[in-house]
Amino acid sequence: MPYLFLLFIIMPIVEIAVLIKVGGAIGGWTTIGIVILTAVIGTFMLRQQGIATLNKAQQRMQSGEMPAQQLLEGLLLLIGGVLLLTPGFITDFFGFCTLVPVSREFLAKKLASRSMANMNVFVGGAPGHSRAGTRRPADGSAQMNNSASKNPKAGSKEPNVIDGDYQRLD
Repeated sequence: MPYLFLLFIIMPIVEIAVLIKVGGAIGGWTTIGIVILTAVIGTFMLRQQGIATLNKAQQRMQSGEMPAQQLLEGLLLLIGGVLLLTPGFITDFFGFCTLVPVSREFLAKKLASRSMANMNVFVGGAPGHSRAGTRRPADGSAQMNNSASKNPKAGSKEPNVIDGDYQRLD
């Protein structure tokens, strides 16, 4: 919640203050021209980087791999495009950071590692049934619980347990 407050209330105020300072230093029309120029350059770069990321994702899928990195990079490209179309120098800076492949890959890896630390994985089909039609647990899934591996306390005797069921089909 505090991040949304910063994003929607404080950020526009800071952007306006920066635009006023820059406009006072180099002129209003020059400032407007720079903002429009960054939007045009950003749109061109977004198209170029989006196509490159899509090509990488297709190559990964053709080789039988999941293009998770490319999906995260695509999300970052979308966010960067929105930031570049938003008038202001600060949003343009962060938008261009998502368009540069090195920084985008770094941000995608950080985002992936952070989300994997908080993830619970559920495996299963329709609630109450497995593939062969036998009854499963009430929630209809087997759960991998990695809460014990997140931050094990010193001296804790709680083991890392993966809870699940299986059925052998011969």
